[in-house]
Amino acid sequence: MDGFRIPIGDWVADAVDWVQVNLEWLLDFITMVIKFLVNGLSDVLVDTPWWAVTVVAALLGWMFRSWQLGVGTLLSFTLMAAMGVFTGAMQTLALVLVAAVVAVVISVPLGIWSARSARVRAVVKPILDLMQTMPGMVYLVPAIVFFSIGVVPGLVATVIFALPPGVRLTELGIRGVDGETVEAGEAFGATRGQILRGIQLPLALPTIMAGVNQVIMLSLSMAVIAGMAGADGLGKSVVEAVSTVNTAKGVEAGLGVVIIAVYLDRLSAALGNPSAYRSSLLGILSRRRNDRRRAAAATVAVPA
Repeated sequence: MDGFRIPIGDWVADAVDWVQVNLEWLLDFITMVIKFLVNGLSDVLVDTPWWAVTVVAALLGWMFRSWQLGVGTLLSFTLMAAMGVFTGAMQTLALVLVAAVVAVVISVPLGIWSARSARVRAVVKPILDLMQTMPGMVYLVPAIVFFSIGVVPGLVATVIFALPPGVRLTELGIRGVDGETVEAGEAFGATRGQILRGIQLPLALPTIMAGVNQVIMLSLSMAVIAGMAGADGLGKSVVEAVSTVNTAKGVEAGLGVVIIAVYLDRLSAALGNPSAYRSSLLGILSRRRNDRRRAAAATVAVPA
């Protein structure tokens, strides 16, 4: 097919130029909001003493998962401080948390909409396929064109890259709810909104939380790549280590990424897993409170 070419790349470049010219106000607004959120959270985490952040993270791990995660968090975060990568880890954590929240806010409603509309699902599915198969680094190119160098293009590319699993698993969870249960709600006169809030979302919560877990993991993987766009954090340290062939710096930054990934994975997985919740501090306190209530009820019932 010599001489025949479809200039898709040129069309995309023209669209990017059009957005830059005509939607500059929107790009400036997005830049302002992202910098406020990421830099604000990053400043809080970095300015707080490392031991205080470590203790809070360990308590959260114990509260929502188990005492083993709390102890592991205490030791691993202390190791990051001893290696001197704690500041970069907190910058990466801030970027990941903001990107994950934005991705979840977009993906969960979109997944619900897709589950309840065949037309929306037919449009969204090929777009998600394209987003999942596109190499992550490709998203950095238009993001850098739109937002220049820094944390903003890194976060935008991270959000786009992390969206698909959140949408897919939310849709899967909603569609996987037993149809007879939904019909029972309809028989009692419940509206679509009441059925969604009272039946579908609670039953689909484990699957939705699995999607949230995947969103967080993909956000972390992309946050490292975002270091190429100039985003501060461990990703930037990895890029510098690769460019200077600094093995020690690369290993320490990579180990910091692993620690953050394991912590976020265990914590987010526990939120949607009742069996993991039972071994947490909240689960233990809840069982003790229920035992005291049953004992008090039995004491009152015996004289009667």
